[in-house]
Amino acid sequence: MRLITRPVVMLTLLGWALANVLVVAVAGDTLPFGWPDTAGRSPGAQLADFNARVLEALLIIVLVCVVTRRRAVPDIAARAPERPRALRETLLLLAYGTAGMLGGYVLARALGWHPFGFHLAGSVFGTHEHVAPAEAITWAAYNLVVYAVVPLAFFRRRYSAAQLNLTSADRRADAVLIGIVLVVESVVQFAALKPAIADLGGGQLLIGVPLTFVLFLAGAVLPAMIFIYAILVPRFLRLTGSAVTTVVLGGLTYAAMHFWDAWTSFGSPGDAALSVTFLLFTYFAPGMVKTTLTLRTGNAWVHVWAYHALVPHTLIDTPHVTHVFGIKT
Repeated sequence: MRLITRPVVMLTLLGWALANVLVVAVAGDTLPFGWPDTAGRSPGAQLADFNARVLEALLIIVLVCVVTRRRAVPDIAARAPERPRALRETLLLLAYGTAGMLGGYVLARALGWHPFGFHLAGSVFGTHEHVAPAEAITWAAYNLVVYAVVPLAFFRRRYSAAQLNLTSADRRADAVLIGIVLVVESVVQFAALKPAIADLGGGQLLIGVPLTFVLFLAGAVLPAMIFIYAILVPRFLRLTGSAVTTVVLGGLTYAAMHFWDAWTSFGSPGDAALSVTFLLFTYFAPGMVKTTLTLRTGNAWVHVWAYHALVPHTLIDTPHVTHVFGIKT
């Protein structure tokens, strides 16, 4: 009960309630998004689905806390510098990330492509628009360099791998946690989303699975791991002194980095409000799960294998990648 009464938790719950009210008030008969898999479903039905996903993510957080309850929680705040320097680094990194997103928009639009965010156009939700192989490869390369290689090169000169959450204090315990979360999340994804990977032929799987894994590892997983969970999370904890607030900030940052998702629509104030709302519905809770995994283990790699690279991306996005690269059965 004390957790629920914390101001940051109460504000988060209030924001979530207001987001539901906004969707009901603004959406009308349809949502302005090109989601082929949900075509024909009412906004109310889709809203219920998203709330169910949030609840599932919260249960994963509870599961993580239960599995790690006997582990010594690492002092991640101590891995960040003192508050004044941590604040400067946090603000500079957030400004750099914003510039990276604007650069991804300008570059991609100049080439006639979808703006570059943390997801390749068509990822997770699908899209009726075509994505060329050159766009997919450039998206992955851009994100890898901007959000992973450059920040890691800069901070690695000043901080050790342990200070950047890149080492494990207990590999066996980390492996057990990864296995448990990966199995649970895989079962949920298969049951709830019925991914089309099961419909692919043997040749498509043989080529498409490793290609999807590598493409999204470069374009989505490593950028998120380095930018948010290796660098920002310790600084969030140092500045706030609260693991709960850090989890919320990690979720908000993760959602913000998906601002250019191809399905978003900003043609009107109502569409823009719905886009921002569903970005939060989609990514805020998973971002909190990733932050929790990092805080409880002190190892940013744990979320990579438990809750990102394999599930959802390789599981959900392999059919999309086979289509993008023209991989036949």
